[in-house]
Amino acid sequence: MNWNSPAEFFAMGGYGLYVWGSFGVTLVVMIAEPFLVRHRRSAILRSLRRERIAEELDQQ
Repeated sequence: MNWNSPAEFFAMGGYGLYVWGSFGVTLVVMIAEPFLVRHRRSAILRSLRRERIAEELDQQ
């Protein structure tokens, strides 16, 4: 495509909302994913620590 102005570029021939919306959603997901993974990892580690402590208490 050939755009004559920045407004035409951002409009993307009438599909700008879909194009830029897709980029926006992708950006949000790519930024959020490392934080969510870190949170899930901490939760799993906490759970494993609790299990280990519970097993140690059961053995006593």
